[in-house]
Amino acid sequence: MSIIDVVIPAFNEEESLGLVLKDIPSSLVRNVIVVNNNSTDNTAEVAKREGAIVLNETRQGYGSACLKGINFIEQRGNHPDILIFIDADYSDYPEEMFDLIKPIHDNNVDLVIGSRTQGLREKGAMMPQQVFGNWLATTMIKWLYGVKFSDLGPFRAIKWNSLMEIQMCDPDFGWTVEMQVKAAKNNLTFAEVPVNYRKRIGVSKITGTLKGTVLAGYKIITTILKYK
Repeated sequence: MSIIDVVIPAFNEEESLGLVLKDIPSSLVRNVIVVNNNSTDNTAEVAKREGAIVLNETRQGYGSACLKGINFIEQRGNHPDILIFIDADYSDYPEEMFDLIKPIHDNNVDLVIGSRTQGLREKGAMMPQQVFGNWLATTMIKWLYGVKFSDLGPFRAIKWNSLMEIQMCDPDFGWTVEMQVKAAKNNLTFAEVPVNYRKRIGVSKITGTLKGTVLAGYKIITTILKYK
């Protein structure tokens, strides 16, 4: 049986985080690591109450929080076989982790993306700019790297050794696409599984504002071009 850990980056997600943690299948996962990314609410307290390992990352950024979790696991030793990333906003369904890791177990693939475009998506769960940006980014990846993804969804699983091989470094919006283009560049095997997606709890820190949308879009495009 594979050893599986979960990393959850979290910035002001006290309303949703508890629901995410309650729905993570305990029979599947060894450790759940919540990285509190400069929250001003009770995110850390909620995580502790639900039994998660809580880390604090003061450098703001989605990638920074993910890197904090990875570095903690690396330094701690007894590494997992598989690392799962999931957001703290309860837009994904944590119980679908069983489906997410299946291609790794069955077909020995390195990376699995939970595809929101292939699953059932609640109306309004993805904003129009997300849908367009997702299409543009995956089309660019296909043109430049010759691999076809349908989504940049943050709900994903990757073998620990493969994650170490691609040496992730992006501190913010480019995190998810960096992993996918580096996987392509390093000839890692990958698969996508359909995942369901619902409206997040609270307002998105990225697509919920014009500034966040523009910055994220710019970073995603430049990251795709950067590694070519």
